[in-house]
Amino acid sequence: MIHHIAKSIETVAAVGTICGIAYNFLCLWSAASFLRERNSAGEGAHPPHPVSILKPLKGTDPQMYESFRSHCLQDYPEYEIIFGVSDANDPAIQQVERLKTEFPQRPIRLLMCPENLGANTKVSNLAQMARYARYEHLVVNDSDIWVGPHYLRNILAPLGDTGVGLVTCLYRGVPGSTLGSRLESVGISTDFAPGVLTARFLEKGIRFGLGSTLAFRRSDLRAIGGFESFADYLADDYELGRRIAGIGLRVELSKEIVETFLPAYSFAEFLRHQLRWARTIRASRFWGFLGLIFTFALPWAVLAILASRGSARAWELFGAACCVRLFAAAVVGRAVLDDRHILSQLWLIPLRDFIAPAVWVASFAGGNIVWRGDRFQLKDGRLVTLSHKRTHSAESP
Repeated sequence: MIHHIAKSIETVAAVGTICGIAYNFLCLWSAASFLRERNSAGEGAHPPHPVSILKPLKGTDPQMYESFRSHCLQDYPEYEIIFGVSDANDPAIQQVERLKTEFPQRPIRLLMCPENLGANTKVSNLAQMARYARYEHLVVNDSDIWVGPHYLRNILAPLGDTGVGLVTCLYRGVPGSTLGSRLESVGISTDFAPGVLTARFLEKGIRFGLGSTLAFRRSDLRAIGGFESFADYLADDYELGRRIAGIGLRVELSKEIVETFLPAYSFAEFLRHQLRWARTIRASRFWGFLGLIFTFALPWAVLAILASRGSARAWELFGAACCVRLFAAAVVGRAVLDDRHILSQLWLIPLRDFIAPAVWVASFAGGNIVWRGDRFQLKDGRLVTLSHKRTHSAESP
């Protein structure tokens, strides 16, 4: 009886390993497809559109001022930056005032957003900020995003095509000194980005946005009901992309890659952030999230070794899984994202890969999350507030 159970487990684990290996090959193919398109993409043929950059703030982030500053150094003829806070004592206000002093020639405004339009304070603030934006074209990105000097030119160029409704972009993480921060960075480059590229390849495009960048037209935002219509959703970037795709417009993945400066997460903070992110994806893309069980090549391979008591065939599968996993991670991290840290951090991938299925399982155990110091319950993608806690530190959604 025990022998039959072990054989069944070995068979399931072997199938899981093969699926994981196939998934990594698919990641490589998807990355190659993206690189070909990126290398062949030309400059935008349309004149640059004046644009309003909307940056909702709550608390401070690592390298926040440098991130703000990068938006003031754009090679772009006409744009404004609007910051929004809901708390007059928010410490981010000092950084905005410093920015206005350093760049007096830039149209930079700080708005107080007193209205509570939903459980997602970020989206509530965006709805109020958008009322004061001067231009038809809008760009939203997180407060911890650093951008290159051609950022606006690259992300707005696709909007010259009237069939494109939203432009978003991939990002790489700059880790802090802690293990948790490094694991987060590795996950962005070797799990999250490959997953986005694979979804783009399989679905022949993407139907969601990424909080690193959301570029769109005010008229299209109005057509989906404005920010107010999803002010109770946690995954506001996903929801914006889904709704714009729903009115028949394309969502484009820009060739631009931006950076996010990661907090110095403790290991426990890293796990909590991963769990919140997993529950967010589960609520937004349930079937895709369910399918992640077939991507965990290394854990499945180790289970096959244990169930088979170290058979040669199981060790061969493990070796194949290791090779293709590390190769795919290096290609996406270095060639696609230009992540300068990834090659020195490949040794963290096995640890990251064994944490991932544990987080995946734990995500089904409940719907409560902590986001920027506040506690919520997640129901069908919507946030139900459980408690508020004022905080001077912030983490990216």
